[in-house]
Amino acid sequence: MKVILLEHPRNISPEHCNDIANTPLSSCLLTGYAAAVLRAGEDEVEIVDGHLEGLGYEQLAGRIRAGRPDLLAVHLIYQWRIDHGLFDLLAALKEEGLGAHVTAYGFYPTFAAGELLLTCPFFDSVIVGEPEFTMAELARTLAGRGDTGEVPGLALRKASGGMGYRRRPPVEDLDALPFPVRSQAGFRLAEVNVQGSRGCYGRCTFCYVNSFYGEGSRWRKRSPENIVAEIDQIIAEQKAGYFYFVDPNFFGPGEQGQKRALHLAALLKTRNIRFGLEGRVNDIHEETIYALVEAGLTHILIGLESGSDHALKRMQKMTTVVQNERAIGILRRYGLEPNIGFIMFEPYSSLADIRTNFAFLQRNGLLGDLAITSNVLYHHQIILRGTPCYQELLRQGCLESAGASDYEARTIFADQEVATLAAIMRRITNHIFLRMAGIFSGRAAESEKSAKLNGMLLNWFVSLLRDLENRQLGPETAANFAGEAVAEIDRVLREG
Repeated sequence: MKVILLEHPRNISPEHCNDIANTPLSSCLLTGYAAAVLRAGEDEVEIVDGHLEGLGYEQLAGRIRAGRPDLLAVHLIYQWRIDHGLFDLLAALKEEGLGAHVTAYGFYPTFAAGELLLTCPFFDSVIVGEPEFTMAELARTLAGRGDTGEVPGLALRKASGGMGYRRRPPVEDLDALPFPVRSQAGFRLAEVNVQGSRGCYGRCTFCYVNSFYGEGSRWRKRSPENIVAEIDQIIAEQKAGYFYFVDPNFFGPGEQGQKRALHLAALLKTRNIRFGLEGRVNDIHEETIYALVEAGLTHILIGLESGSDHALKRMQKMTTVVQNERAIGILRRYGLEPNIGFIMFEPYSSLADIRTNFAFLQRNGLLGDLAITSNVLYHHQIILRGTPCYQELLRQGCLESAGASDYEARTIFADQEVATLAAIMRRITNHIFLRMAGIFSGRAAESEKSAKLNGMLLNWFVSLLRDLENRQLGPETAANFAGEAVAEIDRVLREG
């Protein structure tokens, strides 16, 4: 079987320039793992990476026509709008007689399978959940002219309407997977992505990672020896020196998770590399962080999410503000300034929650960098299908579509003053992100502008919050405030 795996171009809309939930970072290796499993089954596989290779849709069409695939699998990324370029390409290829079976895979297709099969006739199927073995079985079935309806994990249209599929169980032994295939385009990035585990033992209401893997999914690990064998191979072939673990939860649960991290640190220490990772605050332990830093850890993202214990409980974070602050302190003690996940505005936020969040960020020195300040003083909870929050708000009748797809939804904030503050901060910070492409380069003049804008942003937030707490901000005043702030940002950026 000839299989083409397609990574399409990413075109993020300006209105969503600061939203990060288009797909989890862990999805970046779905194509590589699928390619590796297909090749192990002796299928002929080509990865066409329109994203990293910077290919246009006409170039993609040429590569697909030349490849003459029997199976065309598209890693479909949600982009907050209908991707007419991609969908028109797939429709045109079908109309001109492309004989390939066309399937979609990834996080977006997993949760929007019914919608895609209903509205996109050029998709013959959609893969739900982990794609590797479903895709390999699909290829074998197509080659043998078998019944694709018997392939677990494959969603198909029913003759009577709707769709049908049965879930494929998650991969249990991750060490048994072949190392992912990596295109040369991938090595142009500053880091080499590695996946050391899948899933998470947490149950955060805003997250769809476990839903992707299937009901009852749990954290699953690769052994430290298996991870290091892959890293050694990459070092030998590419001379790479910086790696990033794309796991949503690097550490894993409890004492066993800490022991595994310590064992991995001991193995990595002799490799003379640097690396980054992501984890939960309750997994930040002094001994483990010390060992990881000694082994080359230079970057870490932790999901603080809130400075309010009430909000953390609503999100089912299973963490506390005390744990958040303890984690920040440990990381700084070993020279790590954490990158943070933070949700300033959630559907049930009160102004008291917002005030508590702001005090937490100030108290912990997290508002001194414009790139971070712009994010945390704006960021609202993104509501995507597959998350417990989406299901609960849908049950309550509180959701409406946020765009062309029902995959993302929006909800009315329970508190109108919170809604007003969120709307103003979204407009201001989006404008900063759109205008600040060159401001973060580190040059002195630009650093001065960055510091000035950071101070202005803090003052605006404090002023707005105070006025809303005193009910002194009407709709017209709010609109004028945002417009004046945007004009002031432009004035600062024109100076010098």
